[in-house]
Amino acid sequence: MRSCTDLLQSLRAGEHDKTLAALYALDGTQNSLDRARDRACHVVQALTDTFSPAQDAPAALFSGPGRTEIGGNHTDHQHGHVLCGSVDLDMLACAALNGSGTIHICSEGYPPLEIGLDSLLPRKEEKNTSAALVRGVAAKVQELGFTLSGFDAYVTSTVLSGSGLSSSAAYEVLVGNILNHFFCGGALSPIQIAQIGQYAENIYFGKPSGLMDQMGSSVGGAVAIDFDDPSAPVVTRADYDFSQSGHTLCIVDTCSSHGDLTDDYADITREMGAVAAHFGRQHLRRVSEADFRAAIPALRRECGDRAVLRALHFYDDDRRAVQEAQALADGEFGRFLELLNQSGLSSALHLQNTWSIADPAQQAIPMVLALGRELLEGTGAIRVHGGGFAGTVQAFVPNERLAAFKSGMETLLGQGKCHVLHIRPQGGCCVAE
Repeated sequence: MRSCTDLLQSLRAGEHDKTLAALYALDGTQNSLDRARDRACHVVQALTDTFSPAQDAPAALFSGPGRTEIGGNHTDHQHGHVLCGSVDLDMLACAALNGSGTIHICSEGYPPLEIGLDSLLPRKEEKNTSAALVRGVAAKVQELGFTLSGFDAYVTSTVLSGSGLSSSAAYEVLVGNILNHFFCGGALSPIQIAQIGQYAENIYFGKPSGLMDQMGSSVGGAVAIDFDDPSAPVVTRADYDFSQSGHTLCIVDTCSSHGDLTDDYADITREMGAVAAHFGRQHLRRVSEADFRAAIPALRRECGDRAVLRALHFYDDDRRAVQEAQALADGEFGRFLELLNQSGLSSALHLQNTWSIADPAQQAIPMVLALGRELLEGTGAIRVHGGGFAGTVQAFVPNERLAAFKSGMETLLGQGKCHVLHIRPQGGCCVAE
């Protein structure tokens, strides 16, 4: 393995340009490649400046990408279907072994954290923190039989925190790939790394998330996933070249944060679970839609209207996710856009995750959706993105309308708030060693 000095020299010499271009220069421009190389060199140099690793300490560069949910909004935790993809915004880290029993991570803009490997049990005081995610990922990897030791890492990120691009999953996948590279000999598959990330988020971080975020980040490309058996999800790559669709994928930052919304997310899982429990089941995937619909009058009394509407959303969006993947496979992009718009409407009206009842004055997502529809004038598609309640909106914008759409969004929200993204073919990975 190379040292930090060797890694920096090889990056500057262009030895990793092909890999960097495949991850960060999906528009095919030299400027994008130059920026990616400069960023990679920056993070290696920052590790050296921050931690002063030993001259012979093995070092490598790692990436955990953000993910975009394309189809299936809040269906994964009910063992349903989703369509998602990794994007060219990521967390990039340089890590080097430190010969100790401690993990040190310095993330730009955040306090440094330190995790001792001698005690990896969950800690109450770490709930909802990055330290909980690192401890949880390390604990699960150790539980799988791998011997861990300490490392130092410096992290920089282009994933918008609290944005629906799932910065937490990107972080989990990043840490999982560091551990997999240094201590597991690459034995962990992308699916296993995703499952380890979900474990850390559920048990250590305290968020009852499904597996879609981690899977979209870890596997890479556009993928259709069937979570009927979450321990062995069926993952199918969606062979569709979005660059040939005549549309551009935009993620709009509504300038609202996912912070303090754990209860809102938990309510969705709890209420869908309550409907399933009426039938003696744990998840809605195990309840037939016909039985659910026949029981709606009783469910309204037992679980409340919102729970019933959220269950209705599950059945509809679970079906739509499969139809969206099929539309892409058939090259029917117009049909795909139609289904995407239907999904967005269901999320707003049935799932009710475009704003939080804890802060009804903050309705940034409905505001952006309203203006976005006006700018699109019946073309393309627009919908709430990811977990919802705050964060981002996703839009597929006809190329000829992109300049006007971007200008309109940034007039409302500020410069740089409308991000043009690409579906990146590679998920979490070791970029260079």
